[in-house]
Formats: sequence, C-alpha cells, structure tokens
Amino acid sequence: MKNNKLIQLFVSTLYLSAFTFGGGYVIVTLMKKKFVDTLHWIDQDEMLDLVAIAQSSPGAIAVNGAIVVGYKIAGIPGLLVSILGTIIPPFIIISAISVFYEIFQSHIYVKLVLDGMQAGVGAVICSVVYDMSKDLIKTKSWMNNAIMMIAFVVTCFFNVNVIYVILICIAIGIVRTFYHKGSDHV
Repeated sequence: MKNNKLIQLFVSTLYLSAFTFGGGYVIVTLMKKKFVDTLHWIDQDEMLDLVAIAQSSPGAIAVNGAIVVGYKIAGIPGLLVSILGTIIPPFIIISAISVFYEIFQSHIYVKLVLDGMQAGVGAVICSVVYDMSKDLIKTKSWMNNAIMMIAFVVTCFFNVNVIYVILICIAIGIVRTFYHKGSDHV
C-alpha cells in the first residue's frame, strides 16, 4: 500500500513538474488540485501551511513544496520521491535547451511562444492567489487580514524590501502567539 502511494506521489510530482511553466507559484496551485482536491491526501488548511513553509524556506518553491508535501504524505521516502519527481523534468528540459540555445535564441516563433506563455503564467498566478486567499480571508481573523493587506500595500507601492516585511510579520506573529498563550492561562 505504501509503495503504491510512493509511486503515485512520484508520478504526480513528475507530471506536475513536467507540464508546469512559470515557476513555483504555478506548481503550488496544481499541487493543491492534485493532493487536496483529487487525492484528498491533505486538507486545504494543511496545504496553506505547507505552502507558507515552502515560501519561507530558501530555495526554489517548487522543490520546497515537493519536500513539505512529500514529507507530509509519506515521511522521508515521500520527501525523496517527490524531490526526484520534481527535479527530473527541469533537469532534462534545461539540459536540452542548453544544447540548442543558439537555435532557440534566434528563432522568432519560439520567442513568440515564450512571450505568450508569460501572459498565461500571469493569469495562473492570479488564479492561485484568488483560490488560496478566498477561504483564508473567510476563516482567519480580521487582524490577520489587515496585516496581510498592509504587507501587500507596503511591498507593492512603497518599494520596501520584502525581507523587512517578512521579518516584521514574523515578529508580529511571535508577539500575537505569546499574547494568546498568555491570555489562555489567565
């Protein structure tokens, strides 16, 4: 039974990685559809937590997402097969592209296809943000929503480095956690 799950995890991450263009945020929504909506191995809230962990860890979000999802589903073996499934397709594709780089660089149709894919990626990222935030906004406190909106506005419109915003949000989260723990004991 566990081997079957590992095979399914490997094939799923291999497929998602092979047919996802546009970076890690695109693969996150596809992972959610596969592991939350289709296979029901993870619930929506766990997926949001896993994505938050993947985003806050150094490295590519696609690989980090595969690490946390694989570990959640099947422990260390799941982590290993999901990493392998995630890195094989880009490794093969980038190796092939590097061999034919000169041809791709000067070919007008390839350039047009890549430009079109960029527009599609923007739409997919907007879809990810909408899908993952609609339930979050309904279930989380008004304070969390206000903090998220302020962080968004500060990052986008005031040219503040994202690292500072993340560090401030971490500090706010720590203070709020200790405050809530302290009020539970009273």
